Amino acid sequence: MSKEVTKNKASIDTERLLKLADDTLKTEALALETLRKRFRQEDADHFVESVSLLLNCKGRVVVSGMGKSGHIGRKIAATLASTGTPAMFVHPAEAAHGDLGMITHDDVFIAISYSGEAGELMAIAPIIKRMGTRLIAMTGRPGSSLAKLADVHLNVHVEKEACPLNLAPTASTTTTLALGDAMAVAVLDARGFREDDFARSHPGGALGRRLLTLVSDIMRKGDDIPVVTADTQLKDALFEITKKGIAMTSVVDDGGRAIGVFTDGDLRRLIEKQQNFSNITISDVMSKNPRTIGPEKLAAEAVSIMEKFRINQLLVTDKDGKLIGALHIHDLTEAKVI
Repeated sequence: MSKEVTKNKASIDTERLLKLADDTLKTEALALETLRKRFRQEDADHFVESVSLLLNCKGRVVVSGMGKSGHIGRKIAATLASTGTPAMFVHPAEAAHGDLGMITHDDVFIAISYSGEAGELMAIAPIIKRMGTRLIAMTGRPGSSLAKLADVHLNVHVEKEACPLNLAPTASTTTTLALGDAMAVAVLDARGFREDDFARSHPGGALGRRLLTLVSDIMRKGDDIPVVTADTQLKDALFEITKKGIAMTSVVDDGGRAIGVFTDGDLRRLIEKQQNFSNITISDVMSKNPRTIGPEKLAAEAVSIMEKFRINQLLVTDKDGKLIGALHIHDLTEAKVI
């Protein structure tokens, strides 16, 4: 690799660039490892107490911080909110000019300041305490004003920042975010938060679609279902397959119960054995006891059945076995379940 590259007439020392990147990753990894060891040896009780406050919160979790701490606070609030804990971010300066009205005594307030002396936070923290709101402080200085004022203090101290000037918040924001994630994970587990709960708060995501979309939401209904009776001539069944366009037809008895299926794959195999279809009825060549699924089942379960049995179509039946719908693999793809 060349030691220097030129871009916009500025010379870049690629060796120094890569060394700084490597040093940054090492410094932040070391900060996290140090936090983990300190957490186990010194801060476990504080962490348990903070999680207990969040679990017993009757209102909302309010997260606040200035500058880079504020950005980390927004992420922590978002993670809590998406995992079952009502949470929001409030800017401390805005809080001092009216937004304190968003906070109640039933809330838990998480104040983030590495120095523990951020003026904007210290201006509102005593008021929050007088309201009866419980206060969790995340700082890098256990002896700071904010730490002393808090009900629980979480120590996010780092020996050095990854910034070569040891000034820009880098390693310290990484440890703060990691500890915030640890709290959120502990709380969601204690709440019994599961995949379907996550899906309800992420309905627009891929997981949400997989865990919220039902077979009844996407199945073909009514006249869109390819269906013939057992005594239908094969040639007429082929017209039904072509007309409905999902490369198969279902076969039902006089009571409308699904008793068979005939697919384009079945047709290809039949052609290899026989050329004259004039006297064949669909009951002679259909696959009996077809795979079915109920309309109340998750569409993801339909995907699982199709993959397991290597089929592209699935019949939908009610509890009495009556045909009420049909699914093609393309229906699941279009619904983005796959």
